[in-house]
Amino acid sequence: MRGQWALLRGLLRGRDNPLRRATDRREAWVALGALVLLVVGAPAAGWAGGSLADDALRRSVRAQHQERHSVDAVVVGRAPGRERYAGDPEGGAERAARRWVVASWQAPDGSPRTGEVATESEPGSPGSSLRIWTDAAGLPVPPPMDGRAARSHAVLAGIGTFLLAAGCVEAGRRVVVGHMLRQRYARLDREWAAAGADWGRAGTGG
Repeated sequence: MRGQWALLRGLLRGRDNPLRRATDRREAWVALGALVLLVVGAPAAGWAGGSLADDALRRSVRAQHQERHSVDAVVVGRAPGRERYAGDPEGGAERAARRWVVASWQAPDGSPRTGEVATESEPGSPGSSLRIWTDAAGLPVPPPMDGRAARSHAVLAGIGTFLLAAGCVEAGRRVVVGHMLRQRYARLDREWAAAGADWGRAGTGG
């Protein structure tokens, strides 16, 4: 691709060169259009993609904070055989060893609940308190996504959109230039074939 931009600069500087062909001018315009799209279009697409992802993630964060409730549970006992890695990909938390315990808590409607819940910290003895998150029905759910994780995901979405747009521009440029080169070679083949038919004939060539 670097060679294409060098060719573009040379063609633009030599626009008054009588040896420059019409196909050269067309290739220069294609390279110039691709350069403009890479400099302006791809960053704009990345910004738009990141902004859309940021808006969607902010709405998701607000919805999760409205739907999920932090409640105090009481440890009943350890859940045997349930220690495992259980990072929350939704909240962007690092993978950490979570221990499972049996706990009891109250649902938002005041009804009692008992079940297995996960905690990243060392669970206390039976009767100790434990902070968990539940949904509207009082069932355990992962913590809601925080704002920092949402912003990180939005930035990654913007970068991904930019790279995708830049790749599409370069792929499109290669396809167009390749098609133009094939047309040029086909035209040269026809011209050589027409010229070869006259070779060796008496009186040809003046």
